[in-house]
Amino acid sequence: MAVNLQDLPYPKDALEPYISSKTLEFHHGKHHNTYVVNVNNLINGSKYEKMDLEEIIKSSAQDTQSVPVFNNAAQCWNHSFYWQCIKPGGGAIPSGPIRVKIEQAFGSFEKFASEFKQAGVTQFGSGWAWLILDQDKLKIIKTANADTPLAHSKKALLTVDVWEHAYYLDYQNRRADYLDIYIEKLINWDFVNSQLV
Repeated sequence: MAVNLQDLPYPKDALEPYISSKTLEFHHGKHHNTYVVNVNNLINGSKYEKMDLEEIIKSSAQDTQSVPVFNNAAQCWNHSFYWQCIKPGGGAIPSGPIRVKIEQAFGSFEKFASEFKQAGVTQFGSGWAWLILDQDKLKIIKTANADTPLAHSKKALLTVDVWEHAYYLDYQNRRADYLDIYIEKLINWDFVNSQLV
């Protein structure tokens, strides 16, 4: 099965002024697209060719000979998931089941926000911060480079991309500011709630 570059779920300028259309042109149109092109070239004629994206990730994660396949496939999945995690008019304190679970797991939304931001700030180099469901318990984790909860049989609920290409045009080296804006103005809590089903 070919891996496709999915359209963004909003216009490229919809997240301004928090994430610029120029950032999305590069991040989605160039970085994400490059992973799609690469993984399709890598799986062509291989044992992965007939698998869907999630199957490719789970299978290649166990194979030391398939690191390039895993890296590009996982980045395709991570980015597609990230685009769903943000929306115009997002952020702030959630409602619905995710709010209940956050308060149970972290004590308050403010404590969750602080820990999630800290995970993103302290991820050394490139990577991701995640809110995951692990045996019905919420946890915050961080992964380096292309690594993804999917490869470890964990359920992703929310992610923020802390590779520099996600924020550098808009925030330069101010990753903490990007994370503040992500939490306060961008998180798509409707999507996060939908992942709990």
